[in-house]
Amino acid sequence: MPLIRPRAAALAMTAALALPTAALADSATYTIDPDHQWVGFSIMHAGYANTLGRFAEVQGSFVYDEETQTLSDVSVSIGTASVQTFHEARDTHVKSDDFLAAEAHPQITFTADSGTATSETTGTVTGDLTIRGVTQPVTLDVTMNQLADYPCCHGKETIGISATTTILRSDFGSTYALPVFVGDEVDIVLEFEAIRE
Repeated sequence: MPLIRPRAAALAMTAALALPTAALADSATYTIDPDHQWVGFSIMHAGYANTLGRFAEVQGSFVYDEETQTLSDVSVSIGTASVQTFHEARDTHVKSDDFLAAEAHPQITFTADSGTATSETTGTVTGDLTIRGVTQPVTLDVTMNQLADYPCCHGKETIGISATTTILRSDFGSTYALPVFVGDEVDIVLEFEAIRE
């Protein structure tokens, strides 16, 4: 398959976000590369500085039809207990019922089937985010970085995505230390490469 210029690939992907799901004539499944993914977050601590963290265990896939420019079946699963803030005691607390309730709810999930193009290289994807067993609609601001054959290693067609969103943890039932000691807004950053199967 020939290489596709990043700008043209981005146009194709964002156009796909604006279209309804259709019968996919030549669809392909893209799976998130576990070696090239980052799901990070930041949250204000006592008004002084943001605490940063990430989730180490992330799996996901989506279906994309390049010919019809259709995106569907977006599904991402994150291991709740894989949270890392690089401080052992804090990680234990974040996994507790005060925050993520990791024992009762071992997976954070995001599913989507719709989106809207906002420019040639950007779009939004709106779906359902489930944390602590609570599901809320969430919109991701998405940038399509590149769609091309990988330049080394596996050599398969690969899509590179950057995405951000902001949620309120109180919307998902976590109200510990609100409103002063731990912030309510959680900024989320996703960076990943997805390989065509």
